[in-house]
Amino acid sequence: MTDSTPSNKKLQGNVAIITGGASGMGQATARHFATHGARAIVIADVQDEKGQTVALSIGSNNCTYVHCDVTDEEQVKTLVDTTVKAHGRLDIMFSSTGMGRATHTCEQSVLDMDLSAYDKVMAVNARGMVACVKHAAKTMIERRVRGSIVCTASVVATIGCDKFIDYVMSKHAVLGLVRSASWQLGAYGIRVNCVSPGVVRTPLLKDKFGWENDELDKVVESRSILKGGVLRPKNVSDAVVFLASEDSEFFTGHNFVVDGGFSLKVGQ
Repeated sequence: MTDSTPSNKKLQGNVAIITGGASGMGQATARHFATHGARAIVIADVQDEKGQTVALSIGSNNCTYVHCDVTDEEQVKTLVDTTVKAHGRLDIMFSSTGMGRATHTCEQSVLDMDLSAYDKVMAVNARGMVACVKHAAKTMIERRVRGSIVCTASVVATIGCDKFIDYVMSKHAVLGLVRSASWQLGAYGIRVNCVSPGVVRTPLLKDKFGWENDELDKVVESRSILKGGVLRPKNVSDAVVFLASEDSEFFTGHNFVVDGGFSLKVGQ
């Protein structure tokens, strides 16, 4: 990555992988990466029809979709290997795949923890994140790429909750991964950061709580102290572009919170 890119093309010439790119924040980021001149964008997800549609709609010959279940490390390795084989390098890994809960019948408190559901959430949100960081970093080191790895954490990565404890634990794990990986990979010039969204209007949130669109907007707005709008995936993708680009060339191990001030309310 270079520092001579025009300000409106922050990712000019870069090759990027976005896991969870078929919907929500991943999809918004894929579109934003294209706007900022990424040379190749590989969208990875398990939602094949949605992922293929997003790749086609971006309209670039170098935007492709690959099926990848991040809980299967071999699929993650293959995703990275095929990307490098097709495009010669990997500059950016945005690991955004996540799930809110594994069952619609259990909100996962300490006293009624369903450990099989816990295992599923941790497999996606924590284990899958490790696999993405591991294999992206290995190819960056091998090819001497001073790349950027961005993970999706959450505002709950630094607080406790009375429900959805498996989800909260998984996001604490992501923050621990980012802080530890950045320490090790800094020696190779590789930056590792995470973006921590607050309550964002995404399909994941709608599925997690079962809210209708109007109700969802009201809830999202109520969680922010910054009034005048609703936190949307595009707002998060702005932060990801910053962390992926040379604008953040000395940011590493950073937890970039995008929550409209929600965490200020929690901290009171």
